[in-house]
Amino acid sequence: MKAIDPDDFRILKSVKLLKLPTLLITDAEDSEKEAELAQLRNKLSELQDVMYAHNRYSVLVCLQGMDTSGKDSLIREVFKEINARGVEVSSFKQPTSNELEHDYLWRHYVALPEKGKIGVFNRTHYENVLVSRVHPENILNERLPGIEKVEDIQPDFWKKRFKQINNFEKHLVQNGTIILKFYLHLSKDEQKNRLLRRLEEEKHNWKFSPADLKEREYWDQYMAYFEDIINNTSGKKTPWFVIPADDKDMARYIVAKIIWEELSKYKDIKIPELDDEVKEKVGLYIKNLKEE
Repeated sequence: MKAIDPDDFRILKSVKLLKLPTLLITDAEDSEKEAELAQLRNKLSELQDVMYAHNRYSVLVCLQGMDTSGKDSLIREVFKEINARGVEVSSFKQPTSNELEHDYLWRHYVALPEKGKIGVFNRTHYENVLVSRVHPENILNERLPGIEKVEDIQPDFWKKRFKQINNFEKHLVQNGTIILKFYLHLSKDEQKNRLLRRLEEEKHNWKFSPADLKEREYWDQYMAYFEDIINNTSGKKTPWFVIPADDKDMARYIVAKIIWEELSKYKDIKIPELDDEVKEKVGLYIKNLKEE
């Protein structure tokens, strides 16, 4: 299979989202993609074990995408070989009453992964400049000073939020969190096909919600705001990767490959050596155990 280069998907300059492909054309069979993904899963599992022992970095994987873009299944397939203690998945839906008693980033702070662990945000802090931008009435629930009605939310409000989110992520990076952000770039036609599958195949009915069709009506707005998010918040240390998502198997492989390649750059992540005093007595400890 053609080698995947993370830089082909990394956003380093302003982009037009609708000009980026939603499907990566390759000659790879599904079985080949799965075999490659299986190898990457094992590599990620081994690397996370080393990270856990090293205990200096945490990893935050952020997933965004339209409904049916494959976030849930990607999480299942990419991370399923990692020790259960080593990966934590958080899904952010409509804020609870308790969460609304705090600032909009609070619920994301408290869900951050511990050192040595991988945290996956299924939908992320970017919902606060995406869904809340499509539906600005949501902002009123935050009870912010000076904002009493939707008309009080001016364009500068969103610019400030981009700055706040950039500062949030910069703070995390400076304190040992490796941030990788993935936008699963799905075409509108493919979303229609996946919604029809949920309706036509009984075993998938449970996945369908009429709200999916309602949000589909805002497709163009979502595309514009996703583009704005990516162009305003993709940095060298906090990159966005735009992943063609019409082929789920390929999207999973690309994401796994990028995570592996990016984490492999951290050459200081290694198993810590034993204390010299303990190392000198290893033979004695072995002898004592064998003589029990």
